[in-house]
Amino acid sequence: MTEAEWGPGDPAATPAQQTEAATITTPAPAGEPDETADPEPWADDTAPEGPEAWPAPAVTPWRRLRRAVSREELSTVERLRDGQSELRDRLAGWVVTVSITVFAFVIRLVNLGYPNKLVFDETYYPKDAWTLWKFGYEREWPSAEVANAKIVAGDVDIFKDSASFIVHPPVGKWLIGLGEQMFGMNSFGWRFMPLVFGTLLVFITIRMARRLSRSTLVGAIAGILLTLDGLAFVMSRIGLLDIFQAFFLVAAVSCVIADRDWYRHRLADRLEDLGVPDFGGRFGPMVWLRPWRLAAGVLFGLAIGTKWNSVFVLAAMGVLSVLWDVGARRLAGAEWRSWLALLVDGGPAFVRLVVVSALVYVVSWSGWLFTSGGYGRDWGEQNPDHPWTVHLGTMWASFLRYQQDIYNFHTGDFIRGETHPYDAHPIGWLVMARPIGIDAVNSIKPGVDGCTATGEDTCIRVISGMGTPVLWWLAAIALVVAVIWWLGGRDWRFGVPVVAALATYLPWFANADRPVFFFYAICIIPFTVTLLAMVFGLIIGPADSPDRRRGAIIVGVLMALVAANFAFIYPVLTDQLMLYKDWLARMWLRSWI
Repeated sequence: MTEAEWGPGDPAATPAQQTEAATITTPAPAGEPDETADPEPWADDTAPEGPEAWPAPAVTPWRRLRRAVSREELSTVERLRDGQSELRDRLAGWVVTVSITVFAFVIRLVNLGYPNKLVFDETYYPKDAWTLWKFGYEREWPSAEVANAKIVAGDVDIFKDSASFIVHPPVGKWLIGLGEQMFGMNSFGWRFMPLVFGTLLVFITIRMARRLSRSTLVGAIAGILLTLDGLAFVMSRIGLLDIFQAFFLVAAVSCVIADRDWYRHRLADRLEDLGVPDFGGRFGPMVWLRPWRLAAGVLFGLAIGTKWNSVFVLAAMGVLSVLWDVGARRLAGAEWRSWLALLVDGGPAFVRLVVVSALVYVVSWSGWLFTSGGYGRDWGEQNPDHPWTVHLGTMWASFLRYQQDIYNFHTGDFIRGETHPYDAHPIGWLVMARPIGIDAVNSIKPGVDGCTATGEDTCIRVISGMGTPVLWWLAAIALVVAVIWWLGGRDWRFGVPVVAALATYLPWFANADRPVFFFYAICIIPFTVTLLAMVFGLIIGPADSPDRRRGAIIVGVLMALVAANFAFIYPVLTDQLMLYKDWLARMWLRSWI
């Protein structure tokens, strides 16, 4: 069937239905905002000003689906004005996005290679990445005490011949290794790609917030806030996997949001082509082309190929996306047949999201699959009678066995019996109850390394994996406000970051009996700063609001506090030499020490 054909159980449209004037009004379905009214409660200086800027067209389902007035219904003057406004808004949106992204890149680039050593879990991933690019799989290295100093000195090919058992998929390590291939096996090389993807995380968060809010201003606020977050800043400057996971997740969610608009526009196009006000109880046309949903599947596959827990976001957004399809069909007049979308649209959605992401995940292991030296690569050959080997062959049997071993590591008694001084229960993540120490040089004596301490005082150098406190606390409040606005105000736009944030957050409670760390929350903060930006948009209000100036002042003051707080903690994010008492002044809670 094509898009022009009707769905299951649809009677043919009658001539009367095809010629009926498009002047009816249909209440918005439950869970959807009233899209006949202005859906943009945020300030947007590029919007047409004054009631004369827009005609007052009849309210029809296709207008609600498109959320705009058809160009064909505008006069020449109005069409030109609308086109100029849209062009200005798009241009302003890209200028703002690129400007903030460049700023984020520059402040993250400064002194990127310092400290010139492997800090924290860099002792794993840059070394894994180096051998992954050389052999297609990770090899073992000498002990960290021996290997790390030699690597810093330039002796980098000291890996062993034996394969290493690794517990995370390879996508993030492929990317870290790309930086090493460009700049060498050194601190700048293994931190370069985290810098790139940490910057891209700011970029994609701006675009996601802008699409959700339909406001360039809200997108800009979200981008500035994320740029000034301490955790996002630190994770963009060290060779760990989580910054890649965060980018792929936000990009995938952005594609799911874009798919919602794409799908609704296709339904609106079909209603216009038929000249009918709604589907009149029919299911409507099949929409086979879903490029944004397919792109989301690829990005979710890359996120899962970086860290497995990305699968929870895939599941949550997949369900939400199909429910949006049901809502769109209902809005278009499908009535009870809209629920057929659970099967008709849900089946292809499963393929585009789940099956595609699984294929991308498997492809990410191609280095291990198509070489012979990887850990456990010969398991199938050693177990020829195992059902997996009999039915799948030695390569795929070995692959499944390796995935099982990784799962057992993350869920087994070994990891649950471990302890760590920076273990942080997820219940405290949203308020940053227990940040993590990335690197530290304590008790630097006066006169050493430029320390200007006197008496018994000493100096210290630290890299703390901490967010900007004022930002995180405001974002936690915004999350609560957003849940209320989503459920009470029936505004779907607030629901998207809420669902995505909780899908990255809540599953960690099931693993709280093993060491978990605050820096995992890097996947949460892009969504919560988006919610904070949207709440700030509500405070500012629409362009014609008499209280807009007051709201703008409130938001301006809060953003200035975030910026000042980021500047204040900057020394503990960048390993700067500080007096011990100055470091303590930045540790506002005892649990931060």
